[in-house]
Amino acid sequence: MAPQHALLLLVIVANAVDGQQHQLMEYMERRLAVLEERITQWHDQSSRYSTELRDFKNKVLSMLESVEKDRETLRSEVENTAVRVDRLEREVDYLETQNPAPPCVEVDDKLMENQVANAKMRKNEKYDKMTDCSDTVSQVKAMKILKRFGSTAGLWTKDPVGNSEKIYVFDGTSNDTVYVFPRMREFTLFSATRKAARIKLPYPWVGTGHLVYGGHLYYIRRHGTFQVIKFSLANKTIVDSSVFPAEEQIPVFGLSSYNYIDLVADEEGIWAIYATQENERNIELAKLDPATLDIEQMWDTPCPRENAESAFVICGALYVVYNTRLPSRSRIQCVFDVSGSMANEDAPLVYFPKRYGSHSSMKYNPKERQIYAWDDGYQLIYRMEMKKKTEV
Repeated sequence: MAPQHALLLLVIVANAVDGQQHQLMEYMERRLAVLEERITQWHDQSSRYSTELRDFKNKVLSMLESVEKDRETLRSEVENTAVRVDRLEREVDYLETQNPAPPCVEVDDKLMENQVANAKMRKNEKYDKMTDCSDTVSQVKAMKILKRFGSTAGLWTKDPVGNSEKIYVFDGTSNDTVYVFPRMREFTLFSATRKAARIKLPYPWVGTGHLVYGGHLYYIRRHGTFQVIKFSLANKTIVDSSVFPAEEQIPVFGLSSYNYIDLVADEEGIWAIYATQENERNIELAKLDPATLDIEQMWDTPCPRENAESAFVICGALYVVYNTRLPSRSRIQCVFDVSGSMANEDAPLVYFPKRYGSHSSMKYNPKERQIYAWDDGYQLIYRMEMKKKTEV
């Protein structure tokens, strides 16, 4: 081949190669431009999404703060509502005690003289028992400390009639509000009174000698003379009241100067333990009619007032609990059986376990055969072991 022809061929091939490279470069540039455009779009979209996510996060945080504020406001409103409801319940209880108005007790001197005369006619007679109960205390079988609640002196009890599990608490020796817990569990577990209903009495009580019996509260009011008030727990009204027909009364227990009348219950019904100036050394006992509050019969007992701290009745027998002015072990040291089937010297000397001080109240529950006691602010239960009187 001629040199001219070879040179021409080489030039043609070089031009072809340069054209292909140029096309390749143009193709690469176009692809890179498309890729750069897509990267720019992705970057723009990512920035927009980040901005939207940040705005959404800020909006959620703002909503959460608002929800938290609303929750605090709602909680405050609920607490205020609970306080208002509690206040309303107390006001309703108070209004219920005021409507209808409690009866005014006007004492007819002639009627009272006749009542005293009739009771004294049967004084110290042998009692005609209504039941066949013939048990007497053998010993304290067990003791349980429930809790510490309220003042050093007070009373807690249950209704021995019926199936109610309510616990009634009288805090102090002078007050007008009774706490009612629905069951023993609520009274034991909660230290505050927020779990308790409140009964505001029309008149304040005095002492710790009160009684819940058959759906009624029997409590002592001091208004010049001493009155026994019968208060309906269902209707929150006074059903009846009576001036206790005993002149010149004095504290019934030498170690409990605030108690002038101690109302108790046993298998036979309701009894009143009291003392008078006429027979100031010894304790006296009376059987009450729970329906009319009339005194059915009265007895002089041989049990001295000195160093006595409390008392209760079981199967028609009065058990007086004694202590010392410097509190020691409480003990049953005097027993008076109204039926005459057991003499005081035949009764065993029973000791209670030494605890904190002395008992301000001891309420025997004939259905449960145990005593609800208040000892220096502690609430105790004594379970009693019994024997037949013939076995003593």
